[in-house]
Amino acid sequence: MSLRVAAENLPMLGDGAAENLVVLVREYDEESDKTAVEEMEKRCEVGQRGKPSLVTDLLGDPICRVRQFPSHVMLVAEYYGGGEIVGVIRACVKTVTRGGNSAAVAYILGLRVSPAHRRLGIGTKLVQEIEEWCKQKGAEYAYMATDCTNEPSINLFTRKCSYTKFRTLSMLVQPVHAHYKTIGSGIAIVRLTPKLAGTLYRGVFGNSAEFFPKDIDTILSSKLNLGTFMAMPKKSLPKWDPKTGILPSSFALLSVWNTKEVFKLQVKGVSMFKYACCVGSRLLDSWMPWLRLPSFPDVFRQFGVYFLHGLYKEGNSASRLLKALCAFAHNMAKDDDGCGAVVAEVGHLDPVRDVIPHWRKFSWAEDLWCIKKMGDDEKQNDDESCEPFDWMKSRPPSPVIFVDPRDF
Repeated sequence: MSLRVAAENLPMLGDGAAENLVVLVREYDEESDKTAVEEMEKRCEVGQRGKPSLVTDLLGDPICRVRQFPSHVMLVAEYYGGGEIVGVIRACVKTVTRGGNSAAVAYILGLRVSPAHRRLGIGTKLVQEIEEWCKQKGAEYAYMATDCTNEPSINLFTRKCSYTKFRTLSMLVQPVHAHYKTIGSGIAIVRLTPKLAGTLYRGVFGNSAEFFPKDIDTILSSKLNLGTFMAMPKKSLPKWDPKTGILPSSFALLSVWNTKEVFKLQVKGVSMFKYACCVGSRLLDSWMPWLRLPSFPDVFRQFGVYFLHGLYKEGNSASRLLKALCAFAHNMAKDDDGCGAVVAEVGHLDPVRDVIPHWRKFSWAEDLWCIKKMGDDEKQNDDESCEPFDWMKSRPPSPVIFVDPRDF
């Protein structure tokens, strides 16, 4: 990958006067930058005193969040000549479908600027430079995701970088208890082959859902994808033949992605009282699992997360079937030592949203996605009488958004 460098004179306030410094934005070099990037990101992880904070450990691989994409990059900002890393940003480019149309989109994530070097324009410069890289890779749109309360990030992208608030999603978090969840009687759960799962997903999502990845087969065949599962009434199982392509009258689908092999999380800064309550609930649940107490996992040590994607339901009993699949995924996580939560992210109006079990206190009701059209020139259709497709101006084909597990 060729080295791309950009230098920018930025004002830095010091002793009441503006000083000039030169910041270099270039591609990340694993051999020379790894230690400096890890140290800088640790400084960014420091939470507010007296308030809990969620700390991420990238397991010694700063680029792990985008490494699963064939086309990805990480840029760093450093003082020219001094070599100090003061900012990072990551991005990937992929092709997704949207109501029968396809587009190359860039996902921008992991923007960090050292606390001592904020409000100097470094974040803006990092976004601008990574957008240029994305354009060179053919991206037609770029999008980012953040919590709706993260005003600094929202203001940076919408006010300074011309992004538009686009979609609102819900991040639903289910802690992993010490007891198993019941699946329910009369329900059969079948593990699908990656090939069959890809065929089913293209059938139910390909022409309706937004952001459905064209390389869905790559996702489903990844070692991080622990499987795709279908739930149906047991009475339908003998009649179902996947070779015919005819689906049961009622069924549900989901896939499980293992993020604990990519990064781990840890909660810090909680009071001793809250810590004791959480530990106590876990002990009681372990000692008396038949009570099925809603215990809290040990998130005060590093823990992993299972991410549920491709959730779909159809038919009269589909809600019950999807709940059974979520319970099945929870039990998978319980059997995996160190997995503390099962997470799903779905569109705010997605029919599956109200079915997915979650703890409201630990979930995000509004995860905001912002989008930007790359470049000023619109792509022209072969038929000049047709209006060029503009994702940002058209109405969504459905409330379903397929969240790529590699984005999580």
